[in-house]
Amino acid sequence: MTTKTNPIGVHALVWAGDTTPASMAAAVEKTKAAGFDLLEISLHDSANLDVGATREALRAAGLGVACSRGLAFDADVSSEDPAVVERGEKLLHDSLAATAALGGTHFTGALYSALGKYGHPLTAAGRRNVVGVLRVLAREAGRRHMTLGLEICNRYETNVINTAHDALVLADDIGEDNVLIHLDTYHMNIEEDDFVRPVHEVGDRLGYVHVGENHRGYLGSGHLDFTSFFHALADVGYGGPITFESFSAAVVMRGLSNDLAIWRDLWSDGEDLARHAHAFITDQLHTSRSR
Repeated sequence: MTTKTNPIGVHALVWAGDTTPASMAAAVEKTKAAGFDLLEISLHDSANLDVGATREALRAAGLGVACSRGLAFDADVSSEDPAVVERGEKLLHDSLAATAALGGTHFTGALYSALGKYGHPLTAAGRRNVVGVLRVLAREAGRRHMTLGLEICNRYETNVINTAHDALVLADDIGEDNVLIHLDTYHMNIEEDDFVRPVHEVGDRLGYVHVGENHRGYLGSGHLDFTSFFHALADVGYGGPITFESFSAAVVMRGLSNDLAIWRDLWSDGEDLARHAHAFITDQLHTSRSR
Protein backbone atom coordinates (compact mmCIF):
# COMPACT_ATOMS: atom_id res chain seq x y z
CA MET A 1 0.00 0.00 0.00
CA THR A 2 1.35 3.45 -0.96
CA THR A 3 1.67 6.25 1.56
CA LYS A 4 2.54 8.87 -1.05
CA THR A 5 0.26 11.84 -1.63
CA ASN A 6 -0.59 12.22 -5.30
CA PRO A 7 -0.96 15.75 -6.66
CA ILE A 8 -4.49 15.95 -8.08
CA GLY A 9 -4.67 17.92 -11.31
CA VAL A 10 -7.23 19.21 -13.78
CA HIS A 11 -6.84 19.86 -17.50
CA ALA A 12 -7.13 23.53 -18.45
CA LEU A 13 -9.57 22.64 -21.24
CA VAL A 14 -12.16 22.03 -18.53
CA TRP A 15 -12.04 25.77 -17.95
CA ALA A 16 -11.08 27.41 -21.26
CA GLY A 17 -10.58 26.48 -24.90
CA ASP A 18 -7.49 28.61 -25.49
CA THR A 19 -4.42 29.91 -23.66
CA THR A 20 -4.95 33.66 -23.92
CA PRO A 21 -3.97 35.65 -20.81
CA ALA A 22 -7.59 36.03 -19.69
CA SER A 23 -8.28 32.32 -20.13
CA MET A 24 -5.16 31.27 -18.24
CA ALA A 25 -5.88 33.67 -15.39
CA ALA A 26 -9.40 32.23 -15.10
CA ALA A 27 -8.12 28.65 -15.31
CA VAL A 28 -5.63 29.20 -12.51
CA GLU A 29 -8.23 30.88 -10.30
CA LYS A 30 -10.83 28.14 -10.86
CA THR A 31 -8.30 25.33 -10.41
CA LYS A 32 -7.32 26.72 -7.02
CA ALA A 33 -10.92 27.33 -5.98
CA ALA A 34 -11.89 23.74 -6.83
CA GLY A 35 -9.14 22.39 -4.57
CA PHE A 36 -6.71 20.99 -7.14
CA ASP A 37 -2.94 20.90 -6.72
CA LEU A 38 -1.92 21.10 -10.38
CA LEU A 39 -3.07 22.61 -13.68
CA GLU A 40 -2.29 20.82 -16.94
CA ILE A 41 -1.92 23.19 -19.88
CA SER A 42 -2.24 21.96 -23.45
CA LEU A 43 0.26 23.71 -25.71
CA HIS A 44 -1.90 23.41 -28.85
CA ASP A 45 -2.49 27.18 -28.60
CA SER A 46 0.96 28.15 -27.30
CA ALA A 47 1.26 31.16 -29.63
CA ASN A 48 -1.25 32.95 -27.39
CA LEU A 49 0.30 31.82 -24.09
CA ASP A 50 1.86 34.52 -21.92
CA VAL A 51 4.38 32.29 -20.17
CA GLY A 52 5.59 34.87 -17.66
CA ALA A 53 2.13 35.96 -16.55
CA THR A 54 0.90 32.37 -16.30
CA ARG A 55 3.92 31.30 -14.30
CA GLU A 56 3.39 34.16 -11.87
CA ALA A 57 -0.31 33.34 -11.52
CA LEU A 58 0.50 29.68 -10.81
CA ARG A 59 3.14 30.68 -8.26
CA ALA A 60 0.78 33.07 -6.49
CA ALA A 61 -1.90 30.37 -6.33
CA GLY A 62 0.54 27.74 -5.08
CA LEU A 63 -0.27 25.42 -7.99
CA GLY A 64 1.95 22.98 -9.83
CA VAL A 65 1.89 22.79 -13.63
CA ALA A 66 2.32 20.13 -16.29
CA CYS A 67 2.15 20.62 -20.05
CA SER A 68 0.97 18.35 -22.81
CA ARG A 69 0.56 18.33 -26.54
CA GLY A 70 0.06 16.23 -29.64
CA LEU A 71 1.41 16.99 -33.09
CA ALA A 72 -0.22 17.77 -36.44
CA PHE A 73 0.10 15.74 -39.62
CA ASP A 74 2.29 18.46 -41.16
CA ALA A 75 4.60 18.32 -38.11
CA ASP A 76 4.63 14.59 -37.40
CA VAL A 77 7.85 13.04 -36.09
CA SER A 78 6.62 9.59 -37.16
CA SER A 79 6.56 10.70 -40.79
CA GLU A 80 9.09 9.54 -43.37
CA ASP A 81 9.35 13.09 -44.75
CA PRO A 82 12.43 14.84 -43.25
CA ALA A 83 10.82 18.30 -43.52
CA VAL A 84 7.71 17.15 -41.66
CA VAL A 85 9.82 15.50 -38.97
CA GLU A 86 11.92 18.64 -38.60
CA ARG A 87 8.82 20.78 -38.01
CA GLY A 88 7.58 18.35 -35.39
CA GLU A 89 10.94 18.24 -33.66
CA LYS A 90 11.03 22.04 -33.42
CA LEU A 91 7.52 22.08 -31.92
CA LEU A 92 8.59 19.56 -29.30
CA HIS A 93 11.71 21.47 -28.30
CA ASP A 94 9.79 24.76 -28.17
CA SER A 95 7.11 23.10 -26.04
CA LEU A 96 9.67 21.62 -23.67
CA ALA A 97 11.19 25.08 -23.23
CA ALA A 98 7.74 26.58 -22.56
CA THR A 99 7.01 23.90 -19.96
CA ALA A 100 10.29 24.66 -18.20
CA ALA A 101 9.63 28.40 -18.33
CA LEU A 102 6.23 27.85 -16.67
CA GLY A 103 7.96 26.00 -13.84
CA GLY A 104 6.87 22.52 -14.90
CA THR A 105 8.87 19.32 -14.77
CA HIS A 106 6.38 17.08 -16.66
CA PHE A 107 6.06 17.41 -20.44
CA THR A 108 3.75 14.72 -21.75
CA GLY A 109 1.23 13.74 -24.39
CA ALA A 110 1.29 12.19 -27.85
CA LEU A 111 4.80 13.51 -28.37
CA TYR A 112 5.51 10.82 -30.97
CA SER A 113 2.91 11.42 -33.71
CA ALA A 114 0.07 13.49 -35.05
CA LEU A 115 -3.17 13.26 -33.09
CA GLY A 116 -5.58 11.73 -35.56
CA LYS A 117 -6.60 8.64 -37.49
CA TYR A 118 -3.92 7.17 -39.73
CA GLY A 119 -4.72 5.26 -42.87
CA HIS A 120 -1.83 2.82 -42.52
CA PRO A 121 0.38 1.15 -39.88
CA LEU A 122 3.48 2.88 -38.58
CA THR A 123 6.43 2.29 -40.90
CA ALA A 124 9.85 1.13 -39.76
CA ALA A 125 11.42 4.36 -41.00
CA GLY A 126 8.78 6.43 -39.20
CA ARG A 127 9.43 4.58 -35.97
CA ARG A 128 13.17 5.20 -36.29
CA ASN A 129 12.40 8.91 -36.62
CA VAL A 130 10.29 8.81 -33.45
CA VAL A 131 13.06 7.11 -31.49
CA GLY A 132 15.75 9.50 -32.74
CA VAL A 133 13.74 12.66 -32.13
CA LEU A 134 12.58 11.65 -28.65
CA ARG A 135 16.04 10.49 -27.61
CA VAL A 136 17.42 13.97 -28.32
CA LEU A 137 14.40 15.61 -26.64
CA ALA A 138 14.79 13.39 -23.57
CA ARG A 139 18.43 14.35 -23.21
CA GLU A 140 17.51 18.02 -23.35
CA ALA A 141 14.77 17.37 -20.79
CA GLY A 142 17.29 15.60 -18.58
CA ARG A 143 19.56 18.64 -18.61
CA ARG A 144 16.55 20.64 -17.40
CA HIS A 145 15.72 18.01 -14.71
CA MET A 146 12.45 17.20 -16.49
CA THR A 147 10.62 14.04 -17.55
CA LEU A 148 8.89 13.17 -20.81
CA GLY A 149 5.62 11.26 -20.74
CA LEU A 150 4.56 8.89 -23.50
CA GLU A 151 0.78 9.18 -23.38
CA ILE A 152 -0.76 6.00 -24.75
CA CYS A 153 -3.63 6.87 -27.09
CA ASN A 154 -6.17 4.70 -28.86
CA ARG A 155 -5.98 3.41 -32.42
CA TYR A 156 -8.16 6.22 -33.76
CA GLU A 157 -5.72 8.89 -32.53
CA THR A 158 -2.31 7.36 -33.30
CA ASN A 159 -0.68 4.35 -34.93
CA VAL A 160 2.53 4.50 -32.83
CA ILE A 161 1.62 3.21 -29.34
CA ASN A 162 -1.80 1.95 -28.27
CA THR A 163 -1.01 -0.17 -25.19
CA ALA A 164 1.20 -0.02 -22.12
CA HIS A 165 3.35 -2.77 -23.60
CA ASP A 166 3.84 -0.75 -26.80
CA ALA A 167 4.89 2.26 -24.75
CA LEU A 168 7.39 0.31 -22.67
CA VAL A 169 9.05 -1.07 -25.82
CA LEU A 170 9.26 2.42 -27.31
CA ALA A 171 10.69 3.85 -24.08
CA ASP A 172 13.27 1.05 -23.99
CA ASP A 173 14.31 1.86 -27.56
CA ILE A 174 14.65 5.57 -26.74
CA GLY A 175 16.86 4.46 -23.88
CA GLU A 176 16.65 7.44 -21.53
CA ASP A 177 15.61 7.01 -17.90
CA ASN A 178 13.52 10.20 -17.84
CA VAL A 179 11.11 8.87 -20.50
CA LEU A 180 8.13 7.64 -18.47
CA ILE A 181 4.76 6.14 -19.26
CA HIS A 182 1.51 8.11 -19.19
CA LEU A 183 -1.66 6.03 -18.69
CA ASP A 184 -5.09 7.42 -19.55
CA THR A 185 -8.24 5.54 -18.51
CA TYR A 186 -10.23 6.79 -21.51
CA HIS A 187 -7.75 5.23 -23.93
CA MET A 188 -7.16 2.16 -21.75
CA ASN A 189 -10.87 1.38 -21.95
CA ILE A 190 -10.53 0.97 -25.73
CA GLU A 191 -7.19 -0.81 -25.99
CA GLU A 192 -6.35 -2.71 -22.80
CA ASP A 193 -7.78 -5.99 -21.49
CA ASP A 194 -8.42 -4.50 -18.05
CA PHE A 195 -7.37 -1.66 -15.73
CA VAL A 196 -4.97 -3.62 -13.53
CA ARG A 197 -2.47 -5.54 -15.65
CA PRO A 198 -1.17 -2.46 -17.54
CA VAL A 199 -0.53 -0.57 -14.30
CA HIS A 200 1.35 -3.54 -12.86
CA GLU A 201 3.33 -3.98 -16.08
CA VAL A 202 4.42 -0.34 -16.14
CA GLY A 203 5.14 -0.31 -12.39
CA ASP A 204 7.68 2.27 -11.28
CA ARG A 205 8.00 3.61 -14.82
CA LEU A 206 4.58 5.23 -14.52
CA GLY A 207 5.07 8.98 -14.58
CA TYR A 208 1.67 10.56 -15.23
CA VAL A 209 -2.01 9.58 -15.16
CA HIS A 210 -5.11 10.93 -16.87
CA VAL A 211 -8.46 9.99 -15.37
CA GLY A 212 -11.44 10.33 -17.69
CA GLU A 213 -14.71 8.48 -18.25
CA ASN A 214 -15.37 6.25 -21.24
CA HIS A 215 -17.58 9.01 -22.74
CA ARG A 216 -15.54 11.93 -21.30
CA GLY A 217 -18.36 12.98 -18.99
CA TYR A 218 -18.72 13.08 -15.19
CA LEU A 219 -16.53 10.53 -13.41
CA GLY A 220 -18.61 7.59 -12.23
CA SER A 221 -21.38 8.19 -14.76
CA GLY A 222 -19.92 5.73 -17.28
CA HIS A 223 -18.85 2.10 -17.03
CA LEU A 224 -15.13 2.32 -16.19
CA ASP A 225 -13.77 0.23 -13.32
CA PHE A 226 -12.06 3.03 -11.41
CA THR A 227 -11.93 0.98 -8.20
CA SER A 228 -9.63 -1.60 -9.77
CA PHE A 229 -7.56 1.12 -11.43
CA PHE A 230 -6.93 3.07 -8.23
CA HIS A 231 -6.17 -0.12 -6.32
CA ALA A 232 -3.60 -0.98 -8.99
CA LEU A 233 -2.02 2.48 -8.62
CA ALA A 234 -1.74 1.80 -4.88
CA ASP A 235 -0.23 -1.64 -5.58
CA VAL A 236 2.68 -0.11 -7.51
CA GLY A 237 3.13 2.78 -5.07
CA TYR A 238 2.38 5.45 -7.64
CA GLY A 239 2.86 8.90 -6.15
CA GLY A 240 2.79 11.10 -9.26
CA PRO A 241 0.11 13.40 -10.64
CA ILE A 242 -3.43 12.17 -11.29
CA THR A 243 -5.11 14.64 -13.62
CA PHE A 244 -8.78 14.83 -14.56
CA GLU A 245 -9.35 15.26 -18.29
CA SER A 246 -12.66 15.92 -20.01
CA PHE A 247 -13.72 17.84 -23.10
CA SER A 248 -16.88 19.62 -24.18
CA ALA A 249 -17.53 21.82 -27.20
CA ALA A 250 -19.22 24.15 -24.72
CA VAL A 251 -15.65 25.15 -23.76
CA VAL A 252 -13.15 23.74 -26.27
CA MET A 253 -12.68 25.61 -29.56
CA ARG A 254 -14.41 24.01 -32.55
CA GLY A 255 -11.25 22.96 -34.40
CA LEU A 256 -9.84 21.06 -31.43
CA SER A 257 -13.28 19.64 -30.60
CA ASN A 258 -13.40 18.22 -34.12
CA ASP A 259 -9.93 16.73 -33.73
CA LEU A 260 -11.05 15.06 -30.49
CA ALA A 261 -14.37 13.92 -32.01
CA ILE A 262 -16.49 15.78 -29.46
CA TRP A 263 -19.78 15.35 -31.30
CA ARG A 264 -22.00 15.60 -28.21
CA ASP A 265 -21.56 17.59 -25.03
CA LEU A 266 -21.93 15.68 -21.77
CA TRP A 267 -21.43 18.80 -19.66
CA SER A 268 -21.55 22.57 -19.91
CA ASP A 269 -20.62 23.65 -16.36
CA GLY A 270 -16.87 23.10 -15.97
CA GLU A 271 -16.85 24.23 -12.36
CA ASP A 272 -19.44 21.68 -11.25
CA LEU A 273 -17.72 18.98 -13.32
CA ALA A 274 -14.32 19.75 -11.78
CA ARG A 275 -15.55 19.89 -8.19
CA HIS A 276 -17.22 16.53 -8.68
CA ALA A 277 -14.02 15.09 -10.24
CA HIS A 278 -11.86 16.30 -7.36
CA ALA A 279 -14.17 14.69 -4.81
CA PHE A 280 -14.35 11.47 -6.84
CA ILE A 281 -10.56 11.14 -7.20
CA THR A 282 -9.98 12.00 -3.54
CA ASP A 283 -12.47 9.32 -2.49
CA GLN A 284 -10.91 6.72 -4.79
CA LEU A 285 -7.43 7.46 -3.41
CA HIS A 286 -8.66 7.22 0.17
CA THR A 287 -10.45 3.92 -0.48
CA SER A 288 -7.51 2.37 -2.33
CA ARG A 289 -5.14 3.21 0.54
CA SER A 290 -7.46 1.92 3.25
CA ARG A 291 -7.26 -1.75 2.27
